[in-house]
Amino acid sequence: MPFLNKLRKTEMKTDGLKRYLLYAVGEIVLVVVGILIALEINNWNEERKEKQFEMEILTLLDQNLENDSIMLTLELHKTQVAMGLTDKLQAAVAKKQYSDSLHFWMGKIISFERFKSQSSAFEVLKANGIQHLSDKKLQLLLIAYYEESLFKLYESLNDVLHSFNTDWIPLIKAEFSDFKWMDRHIPNHTQAFFEKPSNVVIFKLYQDNRAGQLGKMKSSLRAISEIRQQIRATLK
Repeated sequence: MPFLNKLRKTEMKTDGLKRYLLYAVGEIVLVVVGILIALEINNWNEERKEKQFEMEILTLLDQNLENDSIMLTLELHKTQVAMGLTDKLQAAVAKKQYSDSLHFWMGKIISFERFKSQSSAFEVLKANGIQHLSDKKLQLLLIAYYEESLFKLYESLNDVLHSFNTDWIPLIKAEFSDFKWMDRHIPNHTQAFFEKPSNVVIFKLYQDNRAGQLGKMKSSLRAISEIRQQIRATLK
């Protein structure tokens, strides 16, 4: 009997240890499951925040690009008008037709607009990490536009500005009697002004600069159109 009692006590201790171990394992499992659930919820929240940020930044990018497109389209039209008038002016001068129309044509030919891209949304995106965009193609398109197309466009615009400052400003000061931006430029002596070969050359050089500007603006507008299409597809 003492042996049986001792055996029973041993079995009870073993059963108690098993129950304790099962309880401990159960606690550990619950803790692990709780951690996994918390991590999953945290990941879900992070994904939701990233998705929300992506939608918001894409909307802002589209607005910026729309403004760029409007401004570039207006400047492209003015450039085309200026180039067309340059051709008309050169044809008239070749025929020695020095009418007052030349003064107003020059007002459109010499004047120009300064374009500055609205890139605030892209700067925010870069600061937060462009990898936040899920569309890899869109990432590449944005980089190509803001860091390549615009760089080339600004170069061509600076060529026009440099030509205006170095060629036209000294000439206007020395040989013009009246000057109104985007309206009229009147030389002291119209015929003498256009019969001076160096002045005719300046028009040709300016026309070449404008042609380069026109090509870069068209390229930038095509890039904007492609990006906006990609943005709309992503926002759907």
